[in-house]
Amino acid sequence: MIAYLEQQHDFVHDNENTDSGHPSLTLDGTIDYHSTLIKDFGGLHSTSPFAVIRPSSTHDISSVIAFASQSPALTVTARGNGHSINGQSISPNNHGLLIDMKSFNLTTLDDVVLLSNNNNNNNNIYTVDVNGGALWEDVLKRCVMNYGLAPRSWTDYLGLTVGGTLSNGGVSGQTFRYGPQTSNVTELEVVTGNGETVVCSGQDNSDLFFAVLGGLGQFGIITRARVVVQPAPDMVRWIRVVYSVFEDFTRDAEWLINRPKGESFDYVEGFVFVNSDDPVNGWPSVVLEADQLPYPGVMTRSDNPVMYCLEVALHYSKENCSSTVDTRATRLLERLRFMKDTLFKVDLSYIEFLLRVKEAERQAKANGIWDAPHPWLNLFVSKSSISDFNHFVFKKILKDGIGGPMLIYPILRSRWDERTSVVLPDGDVFYIVALLRFTNPYQRSPSVRDLVAQNHEIVQVCVRNGLNFKLYLPHYNTKEGWKQHFGDRWPRFVEMKSRYDPLAILAPGQKIFTRNNIGE
Repeated sequence: MIAYLEQQHDFVHDNENTDSGHPSLTLDGTIDYHSTLIKDFGGLHSTSPFAVIRPSSTHDISSVIAFASQSPALTVTARGNGHSINGQSISPNNHGLLIDMKSFNLTTLDDVVLLSNNNNNNNNIYTVDVNGGALWEDVLKRCVMNYGLAPRSWTDYLGLTVGGTLSNGGVSGQTFRYGPQTSNVTELEVVTGNGETVVCSGQDNSDLFFAVLGGLGQFGIITRARVVVQPAPDMVRWIRVVYSVFEDFTRDAEWLINRPKGESFDYVEGFVFVNSDDPVNGWPSVVLEADQLPYPGVMTRSDNPVMYCLEVALHYSKENCSSTVDTRATRLLERLRFMKDTLFKVDLSYIEFLLRVKEAERQAKANGIWDAPHPWLNLFVSKSSISDFNHFVFKKILKDGIGGPMLIYPILRSRWDERTSVVLPDGDVFYIVALLRFTNPYQRSPSVRDLVAQNHEIVQVCVRNGLNFKLYLPHYNTKEGWKQHFGDRWPRFVEMKSRYDPLAILAPGQKIFTRNNIGE
């Protein structure tokens, strides 16, 4: 195999040999062979792919896939910002071709343009076209600064590529209103595992369109997306309140997400924290500004090992006076059951709010935590099981914290288009639970192996106690695990794979299919 690949190396660079009968590859972009070790963000897996390709066009990506199809074992991985945890965005050693989608980014964003202004039920619908390798933070800045517009649905961290999040779902505090990012695109350009470039939408080539959205990269590489945008607000009132009773927290969060637009907040999230003064896991993690230190006596009124923080936000324009925003916020907050002396708030610009994790990233990179392993775990848990999850997991397994945020907030199933490949738990309401562990290389802490084992324990506790849940950003090492994950949707998933990537060339890091062996 190595000899074969070395032959391919020669043919790629020697276009004079195209008459020799051997496959060749000519690109406008660049190819780096025998690249250095590449890790994903989780820091749990690494690889040295046979080649890293930096395409400059959709044709380059199509050519790479076509080239791989002529070999017996080459696979192709599209890597955005590499923010996956379990090796999903890295290629197998020696026979993996890694496409660096960031080179396919909107470097100047000149092609983010207003495409349409269609009248639909008297609402103006705007869309913009963005490349699959574009970072959401760049899309945000360009859209707001040039057009006063912004996408409706986000992730908390925006240093992610458009194609990457659309291949998984894309959730944040706006999801309860507008749905995930997969519900906020109207058209895709996709290069399939057959090497074909296909433009698809809900009306044209719809089977591919919905399969690719949330499809974990299995059916095609997203090279362009048409994203729904709306007028961007100027400012955000960002608020946090604390609960000692889990049922009060969930009742209020669910009440807010079921309110009509204009009668609720514009953003609803939440998190669990340890009932202690631990600066990473405890009370200090609740504040929004340095001078908002909570009074410890407030927290110690509860003997719960953990507490719950509801995080909400209101959008407003500069023309709105402060009293108007205060009135809206007060009217909503007075209906909630939080501990009344735990209100924390701050006003900031819309862009600052959406890029709030960027500052945390900067600090984490400065102290080395950002580059340390991140054994994260993300789940969707049905409303019917969320109380049991709190009892078994937050109050017992994780009562001392995880060294990072423990997010939890409700989402409405009705906001999701279930024709996509994303798999959801049962019920009209379910919760995202994101356990975002950060390991500190300079402090004594559990080993990465222990943290991974604890993630496995959490999943097994959910299974043993009959909780209704699905992994988000799923990872399984066996075909049987994937079959159970997809359930009765597995045959359709296999059918789409056979149709659009019959050699199983794409996304081998997901470990769903193996090259030339899709079978059930």
